[in-house]
Amino acid sequence: MGPLKSDKWIITVTVMMGTIMSALDSSIVNVALPYMRGSLSATIEEITWVATGYILSNVIIMPIVGMLSARYGRKKFYLFSIVGFTISSMLCGMAWNLTSMVVFRVFQGMGGGAMIPVSQAILRETFPPEEQGMAMGLYGFGVVLGPAFGPTIGGWLTDHYSWPWIFYINVPIGIIDVLMVMRYIKDPSYLVREKGKIDFIGLSYMMIGLGALQVLLEKGEQEAWFESAMIRYLMIASIAGIILFIWRELTCDRPAVDLRILKDVNFASGSLIGGFLGMGLMGSLFLLPMFLQQLLGYPALDSGFIQMPRSIAMAIAMPLGGKLYNRLGPRALIGSGLIVTAVSFYQLSRLSLNMGYFDVFFPQLLQGAGFGLIFVALSTAALSTIEKSRLTSAAGIYNVVRQVFGSIGIAVAASQLTRYMTTYHALLADKVTDYSNATSAWMSSVSGGMQAQGADPATAKQMALTLLDGELMRQAGMMAYNHMFLLVTVLFIICMPFIFLLKSNKKPEGMDEIIAE
Repeated sequence: MGPLKSDKWIITVTVMMGTIMSALDSSIVNVALPYMRGSLSATIEEITWVATGYILSNVIIMPIVGMLSARYGRKKFYLFSIVGFTISSMLCGMAWNLTSMVVFRVFQGMGGGAMIPVSQAILRETFPPEEQGMAMGLYGFGVVLGPAFGPTIGGWLTDHYSWPWIFYINVPIGIIDVLMVMRYIKDPSYLVREKGKIDFIGLSYMMIGLGALQVLLEKGEQEAWFESAMIRYLMIASIAGIILFIWRELTCDRPAVDLRILKDVNFASGSLIGGFLGMGLMGSLFLLPMFLQQLLGYPALDSGFIQMPRSIAMAIAMPLGGKLYNRLGPRALIGSGLIVTAVSFYQLSRLSLNMGYFDVFFPQLLQGAGFGLIFVALSTAALSTIEKSRLTSAAGIYNVVRQVFGSIGIAVAASQLTRYMTTYHALLADKVTDYSNATSAWMSSVSGGMQAQGADPATAKQMALTLLDGELMRQAGMMAYNHMFLLVTVLFIICMPFIFLLKSNKKPEGMDEIIAE
């Protein structure tokens, strides 16, 4: 007998509390880093490890949630993850130096990274097949909206209280969630507890490969990429580790991570599209605040509020996508979402420095609607052909692909933005010469104004040149952001052929048994 209707919604609230806390903490800390830097006596380079440590441990724990759930029991493992996350959150708020903060963030990330895929697996099993789209819509609220709302919530807590409260806020929620998990979450009857030997060799390769890759992506821009010996060594370690990990897991009798799941074309293509979605989402979440704050001069809190239309549109589109999933199928919803999202980024690629609020408002509405439709349909379709006994493992792999691609998206966006700014500044500077009538007229006007205010001719000319270079930098920055938004447009267009590899509403093997249990 399946869960009662009331139990279904209680289970949903229970697992969503953990999902939202975990997803929120991936981004809520970013706006508080300058305040934490002073309290912890850290440099700019050192304080970024507070964010890097969390994401790094997220990436490492996600692929092995299936193995850990099977070994210790899913309920017990999920409960341990929430308890660990809650205690680590409290310790983060009490951190006395940078080392303690990074260590506590790593443990917090391990708990948070485990909660997300396990929550997804529990939701899929709780809802009947005809409501799988709705289940993934609810799941999407936490996973996608958490990072979107994180900076706004973090900014408000930091401004009105102090930075430790971005961690303390998790403690009461975590305690309530622990009590609810103990009362309402149960292990599925199909779960076979495995007590065999753990593949420590495969785990070691995975930690080296994914760990080195994540640090490389987080620190690459800061270290000037491959001009740094550290980045070159990290690249070698990540490639070697990942290759050895894949070889080990495909040849081992009892692998730590069941990579054979990727033989399922439906799951593999869904995970790939999910990776591209992660690149576009996280890359745009990086680009748009930078554009609003650095180029247009918006305060951090104001830029957070300006981005709210996207979050609101996603909140509306996700449950709508869940209801339409069975009627239209994944291809129509994902295809529509990709088109709408591509159009929105194309609109952003046409902005200028004279843009107004609604020039950003409407593209963000389209983005939110597109991301919402894609996420719900993709999460549902990617796992639809996975049998119940491998669902938790598949959810872990699906989420780690999205997480790693998201980090790649941020790294590419940061490096290419800097590159294009330099390129466009050089191109504009070539056009601004003493032989240009427009340049001469502008310099005469501005330097004349400076002299009228008391500056001598040489000083007035130097001040005019400084102002001119500043304007060139702003124009070059605008052109660079336009270029980056155009590249994101192309990314979503490239994804479109992959939707034809997704199967329509096929009921996963054994789903009837899940509902009957």
